[in-house]
Amino acid sequence: MGIAFISSKRPLPGLLRSRFLLSLAAMLALPVFVPAARAQEMIARLDPAQTKIEFTLGATFHTVHGIFKLKSGTIQFDPSTGAMQGVIIVDATSGDSGNGIRDRRMHREILESGRFPEITFTPRKMTGALSANIPSKLEIAGQLRLHGLDHDVTIPVNVLPDGRQLHLTARLIIPFVQWGLKDPSTFFLRVSNKVTIDIDGVGRFTNAGGASPGNSPGTF
Repeated sequence: MGIAFISSKRPLPGLLRSRFLLSLAAMLALPVFVPAARAQEMIARLDPAQTKIEFTLGATFHTVHGIFKLKSGTIQFDPSTGAMQGVIIVDATSGDSGNGIRDRRMHREILESGRFPEITFTPRKMTGALSANIPSKLEIAGQLRLHGLDHDVTIPVNVLPDGRQLHLTARLIIPFVQWGLKDPSTFFLRVSNKVTIDIDGVGRFTNAGGASPGNSPGTF
C-alpha cells in the first residue's frame, strides 16, 4: 500500500511542470504574434478630389457620357487573407451628363436621387496578390447598394501602388433595368438597359496602426 501511495504521487509534479511551461510559452508568444497579425492589415483611402467616376450609356442615335462624384472611400483589408471591410460612397445626386433636361429626368424618374442620395459599395473579399511595388490585378467581391437595394457584384480592379500612393482603375457594368430601375427608353429612342461605370481612383495606403507601408519588394 505504501509503495502504491508513493508511486501515484510521483507523476503529479512533472504534469504540473509541463502545464506550467506550456502556459508560460503561450504567454510569452502572445505579444509576438498578435501585433504581427495586426500589422498585416492595411487601409486604403481614396481622395474624392482626385477620383473620377464616369458612366457610359448607349442609345439609338448617340452614346451618353457623364460623371458622378465620390463622397468618400475607405477600405481596410488583410492582404494575407483577402478579408475586407469599409465602404465607398458615391453621391447619386451629382450625376451629370451635360444635358439639363436629360439629367433632371435621370434624377427624378430613374435614380430617384431625392429618395436615394447615395450609391454605396461594401467590399467583402479580395482575390489576387496586392504588391507594394508592381501593378496588381485583383477581383473584389462585395455588395453594391443602388436605389435602396443590395446586389452582389465582383469588380475587377487594377492597382498601381507607389509606396504610400494608390492609383486604381476599375470597370463595372450595371444591368440597372434588371435591378428594378425604370427603363429610360421611349417609343422613338431606345436606350441600353445596362450602364458602364469606369473608376479612376487616387488615394493612399496606411497600415491599421497609422504608419505608411514600406517600399520593400513583394506583397504588403
